[in-house]
Amino acid sequence: MARLIAIAIASSLLFLGVAVSAVSAAQGVSAEAADLQAARALFEKNIRAIQERNRDDYLSCYRASERLARGGATGITTGFDDLATNTPHNGSDRWPQALIARDLQLAWLGSGLVYGTYRYRVIVDGAATDGLSERVFAKDSDGWRIALSTAFASPPGVNAASIALVGATLYDGRGGEPILNATIVVTDGKIAAAGPSSKVVVPDGIEVVDLSGQFVTPGLIDTHVHYSQTGWADGRPDALDAREQYPYPKSMADCREHPERFHRAFLACGVTAVFDVGGYPWTRGLRAATEESPDAPHVSATGALLSTRVPAALTLPDQSQFVLMDTEATVRAAVQSHAAQGSDAIKVWFVLTDPAKFEEQARLVKVAGEAAKEVGLPLVVHATNLEAARAAVRAGAHLLVHSVQDRPVDAEFVEACVASGVHYCPTLTVADGYRHLGARKLTAELRRQLAFVDASVRARALATETWPGDRRMSPAYQERAGARAAQRLRVMSENLMTMHRAGVPVVLGTDAGNPLTLHGPSVFPELETMQAAGLTPGEVLVAATRHAARAMGRGEDLGVIAKGRIADLVVVSSDPGADIANMRRITHIMRAGVLQERSHMLPRVAAERF
Repeated sequence: MARLIAIAIASSLLFLGVAVSAVSAAQGVSAEAADLQAARALFEKNIRAIQERNRDDYLSCYRASERLARGGATGITTGFDDLATNTPHNGSDRWPQALIARDLQLAWLGSGLVYGTYRYRVIVDGAATDGLSERVFAKDSDGWRIALSTAFASPPGVNAASIALVGATLYDGRGGEPILNATIVVTDGKIAAAGPSSKVVVPDGIEVVDLSGQFVTPGLIDTHVHYSQTGWADGRPDALDAREQYPYPKSMADCREHPERFHRAFLACGVTAVFDVGGYPWTRGLRAATEESPDAPHVSATGALLSTRVPAALTLPDQSQFVLMDTEATVRAAVQSHAAQGSDAIKVWFVLTDPAKFEEQARLVKVAGEAAKEVGLPLVVHATNLEAARAAVRAGAHLLVHSVQDRPVDAEFVEACVASGVHYCPTLTVADGYRHLGARKLTAELRRQLAFVDASVRARALATETWPGDRRMSPAYQERAGARAAQRLRVMSENLMTMHRAGVPVVLGTDAGNPLTLHGPSVFPELETMQAAGLTPGEVLVAATRHAARAMGRGEDLGVIAKGRIADLVVVSSDPGADIANMRRITHIMRAGVLQERSHMLPRVAAERF
């Protein structure tokens, strides 16, 4: 692959041995246009051959002589034979997973000679490299050929090229009417302008991408994920014990060492920011690692959960993702430590272990809220019943993750939420994954989601139906569990709509990482279930963008497509304002100003299916 995309320096044009012909001004106009057209056609053929893994077409683009020059990290390589020897055969895995070529700039140097540069993004084994590549196109006795090729990676901190997206219908995240025939100008990774094409001027010299007939939304934001969970049982041995085959320490080490497998799945599903609300200490480092990366969503993280109980199966001998809330001193010390170590929020896992201890546990949650306010961090609370949620709001909760599930919310609770500015994350679908795991069943929806995830995640999920053990639900139990789930969903849906009608901001969150709630594609059933609960498609979009950005503390730079915001957006082929299910029809994702085709971001086994 290094032979195809070299990390290179420019070479002298004199080395080519190609003379620049002198032509008259009258001749030059005609010759220039024809030569530039021929060079562009050859460039497009060259890039298409790499994308299609067509060895013969690829090699036919280059000068088959000793005068072919290619610049690389070790200097100049000359001659055609070495290129031919090292070019992969058709269909070989040695070709890049994707090559994105943008912003071709051509300069006519004289009759039969054109110099060009373009910006590239090459993806090999999931790792992306961005840079600038040069081409010299020369006409000789064999026709037009590439006579010189170099490429060099962009240094750190270099932003994506400016680009204008024109012609699409824009949902900007604010919840108003969509903007027809919109133009979005992106410069230095941020939105420079966005609005009707009649009012937005596209600067000269930047690439223009025609999105006529398509729809643009802000990138989706999932406010409830866990990078310390795998999306299957090996991350939650308390649900199904797979530790003999998948030792828990090894699974957790894999999550820490390879967060990119979750990054890619999120981006492929249009999720450009996530809130990790509880995990091992290493999750706090994800924010700095992802903030400027076009290959990962923004990640904010709370670190370890302050909890009313600590599941032994979910801890490691040398670290924990839980801090037991046993005394006021412990709670305050934990909050101060979280602040010092860089947590973006304080998360409380308010799980009722004993009704007799509720008042004491509620008091400690209030202490956590007071301590969080003192250090300037928002409070996130897991509370699934009304009394726990009521206590969380009194404690100063900024974000409630999970619906109130046990009964309808009352007016007093709703008014308290409105008054305190609580964000409400209903998390409607996560329990389904546990039911399907217990039944050892992959639904058609889950199988559909496997197209977006890493091979290791896919293999574990597929093992669900053949996993041994005696904890499989009986058909009768499955039926009762399904009935209970349907009743619980009715209560959650009614509470979601009660909160929404009162003006409480509802936000998107999946609890991704739990068994069969996969990082990335789990957003689709969650969005659709929010719509089924009674939100309009437009309201769901706002919940998944502007409101979600505010819930994770990024309301000033994410969640809305407007001047000055980070250029994170999604392009879909069908109208999400008509049906939120159309968010599945993603064609492109832009993260930090880098526009990528979704097909390039999918695992190779799935790329041809979407």
